[in-house]
Amino acid sequence: MQSRKKELVLFGILVAIFILMAILSPGRFLSSYNLQTMAFQLPEFGLIALGMMIAILTGGINLSITSGAALSGIIAAFILSANQGTQTGIWLVIAAAVGVILLVSAALGTLNGAIIAYVGAAPMLVTLGSKILYEGISLWLTKGGAVSNFPEAYYWFGNASIGPIPVPMVIFVIIATFTYFLLERTPWGTRVYMVGSNPTAAVFSGINVKRILLQVYIYSSVLAGLAAVIMLSRYNSAKVDLGSSYLLQSVAAVVLGGTSMAGGHGTVLGTVIAVAILQVVSSGLNILGVHRFIIEVIMGAILIAVLTVNIISARREAARRSDVVPQGRQGGVGKSAAS
Repeated sequence: MQSRKKELVLFGILVAIFILMAILSPGRFLSSYNLQTMAFQLPEFGLIALGMMIAILTGGINLSITSGAALSGIIAAFILSANQGTQTGIWLVIAAAVGVILLVSAALGTLNGAIIAYVGAAPMLVTLGSKILYEGISLWLTKGGAVSNFPEAYYWFGNASIGPIPVPMVIFVIIATFTYFLLERTPWGTRVYMVGSNPTAAVFSGINVKRILLQVYIYSSVLAGLAAVIMLSRYNSAKVDLGSSYLLQSVAAVVLGGTSMAGGHGTVLGTVIAVAILQVVSSGLNILGVHRFIIEVIMGAILIAVLTVNIISARREAARRSDVVPQGRQGGVGKSAAS
């Protein structure tokens, strides 16, 4: 119930910000071009944010999420560019490239998850180290340049539309809906929340915490891989910093969406709404002529403010509960004595 209230508040904030930007620049912000641009940009950001969210739900974090997406995208880009002139069987080539992205992403997630779950290393340190590792491999493969010149048919994933709806948005809605049911409507999702809330209690409940952590980091990386599929298509190139700007933005979206950095609390819908808020803010400020560096400052300020509010709220809630419990116990003792 509490999470639903937060989601309603977030949605109200989204509507208010959208109206404000529309008032400040109605001709440009409400133009079909800008709305369509936001619809094409949001999915890749949203997929990475969902990948970050599921890692944070377990009390961890995935700092290698964007570098892993870039590495898997670069490997697939070599396949696509090598078959650029191929006319027959082009969709087999594209299917192979997409499959490589997902397989490489799953392998990278397995590496992170295995070290975190079975070695017991801190998720922040593991994913920070793997981030540097993946970036180094990407630099070695690309020699610091970009891999481009893909088959024209591949542009469908990031630039085509089904009617008025962009294909990336269709992909995002499908994956977000699947993730919602996976986390909030299945026993596996319940186990993920339990591991994030109290891993020790989860062990005594019969949950294989190590296996859950491994699966979480694999799924987190696969979501980033899906984002890489879209980004490759939209940018028609792959390089070491592909999607790197989404790393801290994804953390901001997850926190803004109500997910606790300590784990155990958070919703897919809250994260999706938060992604939309940040996308509207970024696009609106860009239209108003605000410098990109200032936008980054604003995003950082939003993250700090939300973290501060969440911590203060959590402390007040804990204090309220600590005041209520002793009173209940005291009343129970008095009643027992009187009887």
